[in-house]
Amino acid sequence: MSSREPTGRRATRRRFLGVAATAATVVAAPTVVKAQGPVSMRWQSTWPAKDIFHEFALDYAKKVNDMTGGDLKIEVLPAGAVVPAFGLLDAVSKGTLDGGHGVMVYHYGKQTALALWGSGPGFAMDANMLMAWHKYGGGKELLEKLYASIGANVVSMPYGPMPTQPLGWFKKPIAKADDLNGLKFRTVGISIDVLTGLGAAVNALPAGEIVSSMDRGLLDAAEFNNAASDLALGFSDVAKVCMLQSYHQNAESFEILFNKTKYDALPERLRAIIANATEAASQDMQWKAIDRYSKAYQELQGKGVKFYKTPDAVLKKQLDVYDEVVKKKAADNPLFKEIIASQIAFAERTARWEQDTIVNRRMAFDHYFGQNAAAKKI
Repeated sequence: MSSREPTGRRATRRRFLGVAATAATVVAAPTVVKAQGPVSMRWQSTWPAKDIFHEFALDYAKKVNDMTGGDLKIEVLPAGAVVPAFGLLDAVSKGTLDGGHGVMVYHYGKQTALALWGSGPGFAMDANMLMAWHKYGGGKELLEKLYASIGANVVSMPYGPMPTQPLGWFKKPIAKADDLNGLKFRTVGISIDVLTGLGAAVNALPAGEIVSSMDRGLLDAAEFNNAASDLALGFSDVAKVCMLQSYHQNAESFEILFNKTKYDALPERLRAIIANATEAASQDMQWKAIDRYSKAYQELQGKGVKFYKTPDAVLKKQLDVYDEVVKKKAADNPLFKEIIASQIAFAERTARWEQDTIVNRRMAFDHYFGQNAAAKKI
């Protein structure tokens, strides 16, 4: 370049070269990222491979994998592939697994307050309202505080609100609370204390062990979760009576667990995708559950299963026993007390709004599908 080149032309050339260098950097950056390859994670669920819950876990992983364009690849193994179902929290915290899919009540032995995201009446909240409390009512911060209190190196993301769970499967219908007295019964979380308070001899077992234990007489009765899971696990092979509606697990959600060290190392972009994928999977799971649970409910009836509504007297007794259990645990555990107070404050406002606002659909159901069967005339 001539030293006599006009000043304006030299300045323009410098600006051009600077822009070109910046553009080259921007273009080259994705190549560097791609050269590092995708992030792979090995997860485990707490569910048998044949259970719809494991399918939900696979659905979640697929959403994340698809939304990240393959930059994050989550592989989900069924319960027992690496650790037992109840060992998931320890395995994820230690990094034996990168993440997992389960429920917080399975960690009851680590910290009883974790069951407040899954056991009990939810103070008149349903599972969606419990999730609203978690996201907007202070639950998220309390959960982080809870996991920190036991030194768990995890990031927890509750998702997928569940419908009310049945009281359980029995040899004969439950007519009164005393009918539970002395029964060898399977449940989990705070429900262990509630059913114990109702006189049952409780044994907490993972999903894959329940039916075989009933078949061998180690259990007289048991609850798990829903019609689709109960059908797949074979409950109808060992019992023909199922009692519907209960407060022992009226409100619960699933939990996505990440090893915190692994999660924190992810680029911010991937963490944002995970957050949005979790909410998308949460809603999709509810839609799938409505479809599949109702089909399984019909199929179980075709297999000779008799469904009964749990008597109101039993439901009222559950509430009374739950109150005593919670009072005792709150006195012994400051975090338990803090979480209960937060839930009650949120529930008093939101449950009142729901009761006053949402119409009871029983009248419409009876109108269309009851004795009048208006639907058949349309």
